[in-house]
Amino acid sequence: MAIRHVLVLGGQRSGKSRYAERLVAESGLLPVYVAAARPQDAEMAARIGLHRERRGPAWLTVEEPLDLAGTIDRLARDGRGVLVECLTLWLANLMEAGVDPSDAATELLAALDRAAGPVVLVSNEVGSGVIPANALARRYADALGTLNQRVASAVAQVVLVAAGIPVLIKPAPQPEIAL
Repeated sequence: MAIRHVLVLGGQRSGKSRYAERLVAESGLLPVYVAAARPQDAEMAARIGLHRERRGPAWLTVEEPLDLAGTIDRLARDGRGVLVECLTLWLANLMEAGVDPSDAATELLAALDRAAGPVVLVSNEVGSGVIPANALARRYADALGTLNQRVASAVAQVVLVAAGIPVLIKPAPQPEIAL
């Protein structure tokens, strides 16, 4: 992996997870998967199972729904490529547990700064649609947008995946000028 940390953004079923997994798998480093999801229902358990099956046995999987900073401190070392899947679920876990997302994000950014190995973080872009009708959903969308902005400012590269196609957005590609 040529760069230090990457944020991979996209909508639901956009291909962002596959892209992030490929980044880590092709890095030549020991692939480590940090799972924030909790199998709280059959559908989520099935999603988790599909992701695990797709990655295969070469990946070390660590389940951590809340303490991403501590997990990155323990796992992001030379020789390892860490994939955090995903900030979207991590934020929901924090809010459900009554943890201040801003404080947790500050700890996460500090852990990224300390990390000796590269970290790829996956997150959804949820603010591109209709403004949610209920206050909790609006608060969540706002908090995720803020979290994504903070992480994007702290990493070397940000990629947006749409319809399975990765588009580099940081560093901003230089447009060709055609006359």
